[in-house]
Amino acid sequence: MKENGCSRKQGAASPCAACKLLRRRCAQDCVFAPYFPADEPQKFANVHKVFGASNVNKMLQELPEHQRGDAVSSMVYEANARVRDPVYGCVGAISSLQQQIDVLQTQLALAQAEVVHLRVRQTQSISNHGLSPASPSNSGSPSSRFIGSQSRPIFDMDMMMDHSSLGLGESMWSC
Repeated sequence: MKENGCSRKQGAASPCAACKLLRRRCAQDCVFAPYFPADEPQKFANVHKVFGASNVNKMLQELPEHQRGDAVSSMVYEANARVRDPVYGCVGAISSLQQQIDVLQTQLALAQAEVVHLRVRQTQSISNHGLSPASPSNSGSPSSRFIGSQSRPIFDMDMMMDHSSLGLGESMWSC
């Protein structure tokens, strides 16, 4: 937030973005000047397009000064979202982010389930063959790899899931 309106002398500085867009003289006590500086004209243009200048003026005058900056920030965010998505505005952005969270939580759950599955298989393999994880015969030699490949699955149905139905694409690990 730039403070153009508080220390401005009449005619000394350029009018704020709001007064410039509305083609009016910017008074020294202009309610828009501290929040819509002249060098950011698009900021007020979007807010004006969505909310209207008189509504923004009323909202700002009804608020205490210490809350006006946050209110303007919220109006600017909503106005920019409405310009990008006229139907849903910032609700569309929130919904999109929520969908991304849901997909990522599903991917995380799948990865965690896969880790558990692999740990159970490893534990079963070790217990079936009487090997400890630090045993020399479980050192990664060809014979230990052959023994590990001969273990039968714990579950009748391996943990398979149709990734295409989740909208995850080809693989959950692809970038």
